[in-house]
Amino acid sequence: MLRTEAVAGQFYPAQADSLNAVLDTYFDPALPQGSALGLIVPHAGYVYSGHIAACAYAATEIPAQVVLLGPNHRGVGAAAAVYPDGAWRTPLGQVPVAAALATHLIDHCTLLEADRLAHQYEHSLEVQLPFLQHQRQDVQIVPISLGRGNLNDWLQLGRQLGLALQNWPGETLLIASTDMNHFKSAAQTLRLDRLAIDHLEALDPAGLYAVVHQQHISMCGVIPAVVLLEATNILGASSCRLLRYDHSGSVNGDSDSVVGYAALQVV
Repeated sequence: MLRTEAVAGQFYPAQADSLNAVLDTYFDPALPQGSALGLIVPHAGYVYSGHIAACAYAATEIPAQVVLLGPNHRGVGAAAAVYPDGAWRTPLGQVPVAAALATHLIDHCTLLEADRLAHQYEHSLEVQLPFLQHQRQDVQIVPISLGRGNLNDWLQLGRQLGLALQNWPGETLLIASTDMNHFKSAAQTLRLDRLAIDHLEALDPAGLYAVVHQQHISMCGVIPAVVLLEATNILGASSCRLLRYDHSGSVNGDSDSVVGYAALQVV
């Protein structure tokens, strides 16, 4: 089954030429790339966060298969929904789903189930695809949308995901899609986001989950980030570094109500 674009022309350009031109402005081909276990990237409209997300993609060698973890903004479908096969289309062409890897993950992760409904109109993973296509045209993906659950569920999923990827013969990359705090002043958002980033940099999934809930940080992809941190810890992560941070006020000039964006790389 082909999943067609849901937010082309809204979050990013709908025409291939325009999209490639925008992406080219974000990437410096001279920047060195290295291997990574995971990336944490924003998913707002490209005008706001595209240059920040691109920092993570530009710094990373993209393997043939990528596992995408994103929040379920609409709350439909399974709590941990894997798009199991077929392809996703963007203006740059089709990205195949790595069906064998998707099946492997479903078989080894208790919470995961095949479900397309959760992905039908969700933007958080779709907006990552042009960055991946820009860097590697033959990339394959396993899209996973995460919604309802508790911390123990997500830590278990992270552990099982890490073990499943450990036992997979090919190299993979985990990507968690999240924006940071929403709709507070720039000063408040910088303070709150720093609290969350401290736990991201410490590779501390339980601490991240706790501080987001205790401090009421509206980080929409905290669950994907928790799962990624736990999985990459299983995979032997040694560090998580912040590559770039900014907020929407830097683009639109409104510092009274901003959304924060961060790009981080786990190695």
